[in-house]
Amino acid sequence: MKKVIILGGIGNGSVIAAAIQDANRRGHQEYEFAGYLNDRYNKNELIEGMPVLGKIKDAKRFANDGYYLVNTIYRIDGQQERIDLFESLNVPDSKLATFVHPFAYVAPRVNLGAGCVVMPNASISPGCSFGKCCLIMTGASVGHNTTIGDHCHFAAQSCISSFVHVNNGVHVGLNATIREKIILGTNS
Repeated sequence: MKKVIILGGIGNGSVIAAAIQDANRRGHQEYEFAGYLNDRYNKNELIEGMPVLGKIKDAKRFANDGYYLVNTIYRIDGQQERIDLFESLNVPDSKLATFVHPFAYVAPRVNLGAGCVVMPNASISPGCSFGKCCLIMTGASVGHNTTIGDHCHFAAQSCISSFVHVNNGVHVGLNATIREKIILGTNS
């Protein structure tokens, strides 16, 4: 199994860690959750029972040591600052874990960028394309032929219709619905 470290912690980070562990219990063994990189906790402190392995700035070192990374350092306000922080780490795309929970539906001919996460009961229809480091949370639905930029977050139960263009850094909140043929601007 590939060892994966989550950049972040309580919130999206701990929810995704639990989903990786759940997938393991169900026989899906691609990734094994190793711990967190987090700037608010000290090394060896625990988040939801799992260790903090270092600070966010340590990401490239861990990637060079063979770990795979998932970026969960999202914030509704100040998203560009978080994207800039992640990009400054210079983690190669080849070291970003793309995780799809076994209870998610991802249609054939969907392109998931490096570091994307698709959580249980999420649904992604044919012809969709995602940039890197997108989080598609539990129960989110993305309609066919939709194009998604980098670092987008689709909260639980959000619904994106078809032929939507979502630019970089977009957050679609809990239970939000986006109708067809809409363009969502950068960091909106």
